[in-house]
Amino acid sequence: MDTIASLFSFITTPVSWVIVQFHSVYGKIFGPDTGWAWGLSIVSLVILIRICLIPLFVKQIKATRAMQTLQPEMKKIQERYKNDKQRQSEEMMKLYKESGTNPLSSCLPILAQSPFFFALYHVLNGIATGTTIGVINESLLASARNAHIFGAPLAAKFTDGSAKVEALGASLTDVRVVTAIMIVLMSASQFYTQRQLMTKNVDTTVKTPFMQQQKMLMYVFPVMFAVFGINFPVGVLVYWLTTNVWTMGQQMYVIRNNPTPGSKAQAAYLERLTKHVTDHGKTRRRSEKTIIKAIVAKGRDRNEFERGFINALTKSGLVAQADGTVVKGEAQAATLTEDGVATTAAAKRQQPKRQTKAQRQSGGTKAAGDSLSDASDSSDSSDSSQKTTSLEKSDEPQDAKPAAQQPPKGGSNGRSRAQSGQRKGGPQRPKSPSKK
Repeated sequence: MDTIASLFSFITTPVSWVIVQFHSVYGKIFGPDTGWAWGLSIVSLVILIRICLIPLFVKQIKATRAMQTLQPEMKKIQERYKNDKQRQSEEMMKLYKESGTNPLSSCLPILAQSPFFFALYHVLNGIATGTTIGVINESLLASARNAHIFGAPLAAKFTDGSAKVEALGASLTDVRVVTAIMIVLMSASQFYTQRQLMTKNVDTTVKTPFMQQQKMLMYVFPVMFAVFGINFPVGVLVYWLTTNVWTMGQQMYVIRNNPTPGSKAQAAYLERLTKHVTDHGKTRRRSEKTIIKAIVAKGRDRNEFERGFINALTKSGLVAQADGTVVKGEAQAATLTEDGVATTAAAKRQQPKRQTKAQRQSGGTKAAGDSLSDASDSSDSSDSSQKTTSLEKSDEPQDAKPAAQQPPKGGSNGRSRAQSGQRKGGPQRPKSPSKK
């Protein structure tokens, strides 16, 4: 451990300085020698470190999702070059380079915390052995050795003997109970964090070896924390329990507001988003616009949850735009008149019914018939006086009519040609009354 402490000695002084600054604040509230002052100083150190690591956490989320997206392609490469490990590694590296993905990005938060963890461990070990370290002088060292958290000293471990525990002013039972509870809480928080990632924020439509690895880690990590936790001082257990709770809350926020596409969390999020958008008719936050913009850009590649979201908007008369906004559909779009009154836009113009072939052919006949009927109407008034006479002389034979009154042959042939395209029972040209 001395070798590891020497490797991280460059960060031991800054860590001890931060703890002392927080202790000076909490010491005025709870007392300088209390466990609350020193314990909250460690908790504040964790919160400060995790806030600084938020950009790395964002990169971790993006890297994890990119790895999930690449799993089908990685599986194809493994099957294609299963007998050539070198070519398989080359193709994997080529795939990572083309997609801009780095597998180590998912480990960045843990790697970045490692120096702070070992520095804190070295500081607490110095408190347990009575050695000044960093900016912790003799008076601060004595104050830290007297600080107890629920009866357990900050520097005590689960594996310490009774003599060492009594030298720190505590009983072995108190130390074992407090450390055991903290180890269980630390392992349980790690298990729940990994479990909610697997059950809620994983694309269930793609079955890959990556999912099996994550499922295995869900059980391996808690066991590792339990095994190593019995060798950690109480102050380090406070550090890891705080960082696990922070990770769990941070991940719950990300899963709720920015879920992985195709996961159960996305289905729940889109259901909430649909209700909000349909109630208010617009998006409210930038994150909502970003997700809607991504869904619209996918087009035909949308999953079942995203298609259901678009269909729900359509049924409500709303349309998702390419920039992530939501507007009313064309049938319900409101327009403003010149006097400022909002009116609803007219419905779409209906297409005329398609005519049959006979109706299209009879179009010209109807036009010709209409012109002839107009001419016959004008002659009706002049011939009205002759109708009675023609009826009275109707008993005469038809062949007795003068030749001049017979209809011309060309006219009859024209009528026959005009009526040749008409179907039986179709619209006929009105006949003009016979002239005598």
